[in-house]
Amino acid sequence: MRSGFVSLIGRPNVGKSTLLNRYVGEKVAAVSPKPQTTRNRITGVRNGDGFQIVFIDTPGFHKPVSKMHRRMVSLARSALEGIDLILLIVDAAAEFGPGDRFVLEELKRTATPALLALNKIDLIAKGRLLPLIDRYRREHDFQAVVPISALHGDGLEELEGELAAALPEAEPVFSQEVLSDQPERSLAAEIIREKVFLFTRQEIPYCSAVLIDLLDEHERGIDVAATILVERATQKGIVIGKGGRMLKKIGTAARTELEGILNTRVQMQLWVKVKDDWREDDRVLREIGLG
Repeated sequence: MRSGFVSLIGRPNVGKSTLLNRYVGEKVAAVSPKPQTTRNRITGVRNGDGFQIVFIDTPGFHKPVSKMHRRMVSLARSALEGIDLILLIVDAAAEFGPGDRFVLEELKRTATPALLALNKIDLIAKGRLLPLIDRYRREHDFQAVVPISALHGDGLEELEGELAAALPEAEPVFSQEVLSDQPERSLAAEIIREKVFLFTRQEIPYCSAVLIDLLDEHERGIDVAATILVERATQKGIVIGKGGRMLKKIGTAARTELEGILNTRVQMQLWVKVKDDWREDDRVLREIGLG
């Protein structure tokens, strides 16, 4: 039996959360086309024949511009230590830039063995792949380099095999039925925030957060009450929408998805509040997992 912890690292929006959800087989992390969707540490468990991989999804490495961003980068750095493997995920379709160099320098500071997944290969010409593999092999001594498409599932079986083979011989960390250590409050906040990102698109970039005011489990299901924080009154109007239609759309989509994951009836109430400095507020940052 092989078992251990694997940290998923990389720049924002390279597909870490998409890969995690694919392997777990269920939504445990928010996914959107926007960078910095993942803000805290999320664990997902993959059980296979003779192995258990405990994935740790972390915020992408980026240049911090607020207290929230500084804590996100600190969280990403902490995930490089005290684990068994690092899986660096790179967007194969994006040009190599300063952000890639920054992540590689962070990786070189640790002695933890690392593998490389070149994601989004469905978006590039096949002729670009070998030079890209060669470039990254010159940059770092990766135990394996595997081209994948997390979105479409290409290469994931091969990558899983490489990860399992590189793990130490050990008993499983979690029982077979556990998919994540994500509490229901955090999962609800993740899903609501994902819907805000998806439906408001470029109009609400990184300036929203979700606070769970109430999560009450009872025999009829779960009641969720949450506040969506934004930084300006104009953003509040966008999230609420004309006649409250956008907020209703966000709530309906989040409730439906949460019901499917938790397999129970969910009642959801959402409010929108303006707080212009929430990314510098210690109380809010603690509530969203960045204490």
